[in-house]
Amino acid sequence: MNELGENVVMENVVIIGTGPAGLSAAIYAARAELQPLVLAGDTPGGQITITDAIDNFPGFPEGVAGIELFEKMRDQAEKFGARIVAETVTEVDFSSQPLKIKTYDNEYEASTVIISTGSNPRKLNVPGEQEYVGRGVSYCATCDAFFFRGRKVVVVGGGDSAVEEALFLTKFASSVTIVHRRDRLRAQAGLQTRAKNNEKIDFVWDSVVTEIVGDDKAGVTGIKVKNVKTDEESIVETDGVFIFVGHIPNTKLFEGKIDLDETGIIKTDSRQRTSVPGVYAAGDVQDNIYRQAVTSAGTGAAAAMEADKFLADMEGNAYPGKM
Repeated sequence: MNELGENVVMENVVIIGTGPAGLSAAIYAARAELQPLVLAGDTPGGQITITDAIDNFPGFPEGVAGIELFEKMRDQAEKFGARIVAETVTEVDFSSQPLKIKTYDNEYEASTVIISTGSNPRKLNVPGEQEYVGRGVSYCATCDAFFFRGRKVVVVGGGDSAVEEALFLTKFASSVTIVHRRDRLRAQAGLQTRAKNNEKIDFVWDSVVTEIVGDDKAGVTGIKVKNVKTDEESIVETDGVFIFVGHIPNTKLFEGKIDLDETGIIKTDSRQRTSVPGVYAAGDVQDNIYRQAVTSAGTGAAAAMEADKFLADMEGNAYPGKM
């Protein structure tokens, strides 16, 4: 009996999460005849399923709805033999082989585990934010900038991500207003210089967003801001609000089990390996820079290939296997 219980199912590889990273890992692992088990959790597909249109995923020149991309990837993984179950992981034990995973319903042991639990954008938690998601509120300029061609947008935040995305938005928007709670940006000096020299970008300093306003027909029409020094309130008219105040990786489950950085991101090497042999991570849960569906898919494929190699080494077999 192990510490997670008696009724344990043994697996070659368990994949936690079903975003682009998890499903790509499932496709590659299934093609390698590893019969991967995928634990989908309570939000199958992750953030991609709430994205109305993805125009930058290779192979879809007309664009693809996030939910459709998820369904196609899921179907492809199942076609090759991946088993996807709607179970949420509640506990893991990576202290020894076999690795142990517990859900509300079952307990599993596995030689390898691929973590692809993703991350969630940090929210402002102000009135109107949730109401207008997909109707003017966005957390990804690379995903949605195209829809704001020739329109006015606001970027909330002052770090590297916010300034990088603001600069990217200038390729499409007629104007970009950066709203920051301080009187100077936190982004690296080079980015600050580029932003301040860009004629399309202006700034609202020392201010926080208190509400996102709009209507049912037009979507977002503006934001209410409050100056933190004077308490003066005003409205900034805009067609879109891009929020970049950080991401929260879904890694609480793994605290103390594998190495995380100070922000909660899983530390991996260039081969998706974590601090525990046989445990890999892919996608946003280990990437706080790109956070794109296509980059997540690539790391998922790499993690599966590394898991296959790990299994082959354990069994003394030749590698590579069938991919």
